[in-house]
Amino acid sequence: MRLGSGIIAAFAFALTVGTAWADNPPAAPPPGMSAEQLATLQKYQAIAAKLHPQFGDVPVPGAHATLHLGKAYYFLPADQARLVLVDAWRNPKEAADGIAGMVFPAGKGFASDTWAAVITYDDQGYIPDGDAKTVDYSEMIKSAQDHEGDINDRRKQEGLDSIHLVGWAQPPYYDQPHHSLIWAREIAFQNQTDNALNYDVRELGRGGVLSMNILSNMSKIGEVRAAANRLQNVGTFDPGYHYADYKSGVDKKAAYGIGGLVAAGIGVALAQKLGLIGVVLLFAKKFFVIIATAAAGGFAWLRRLFGKSKDQPPSAAA
Repeated sequence: MRLGSGIIAAFAFALTVGTAWADNPPAAPPPGMSAEQLATLQKYQAIAAKLHPQFGDVPVPGAHATLHLGKAYYFLPADQARLVLVDAWRNPKEAADGIAGMVFPAGKGFASDTWAAVITYDDQGYIPDGDAKTVDYSEMIKSAQDHEGDINDRRKQEGLDSIHLVGWAQPPYYDQPHHSLIWAREIAFQNQTDNALNYDVRELGRGGVLSMNILSNMSKIGEVRAAANRLQNVGTFDPGYHYADYKSGVDKKAAYGIGGLVAAGIGVALAQKLGLIGVVLLFAKKFFVIIATAAAGGFAWLRRLFGKSKDQPPSAAA
């Protein structure tokens, strides 16, 4: 199915005018729009009406941290983020388990062709960073690729497309003075031409890790890389909860370092191989499920529904 730019523009416009059309649907679909497409449009309008963006300084629930978003970005809390991930983008319900919310660039929405960041916090304690300069990230990505068969067998049983971890879109880099970690992966999904891009931004604190997992596609790597670098400076821990506030012998300390944090983030099988069983249980849903499915689940469905034109249709990877 291929639609002209007018239909795509109508879809995007209708999402911006709220729920008026959804509340008073026309008797027949507009010319060129099928009943299925109209139903999708009305569903998206109804979801958009339930979203209430938050700008400025936004506390992250349970993290003792704050996102300083200003007017450049906005935050959707957990219940509204679930509407986007599950109801709009058609991802499994577990994709929204344990998330604190989502961040979008100002002026963009869940049906825009842009990026979004899934925000989570894990209170696993203080993560020592003494191994940051000695981790072999090339070997780590190779090990993750070697275990793709197990992952895809499970995905096949769940009716999901197979995936392939192409490699690092940006190798892990640890900013020791600011105790922040960033990396990016390129992931190929079965039957998709534009590979998924997952940027991970992690801020280490006294009691855990604040994570911003950016979902997009490789065609937007320049835009997303710039956004990821800016987001490194958006989240800060509250006084008394900074990395430097850790008290040895008093505070909880994680059983893994920087290498374990990255390993758990890029693949369950690799974390198991390294013996990080506790990490697997924590990260399997919150990171692997979200990162591996959210960027492609709704995106592929919308592409099939609305087709392609010179004006790209709304991307659910946004």
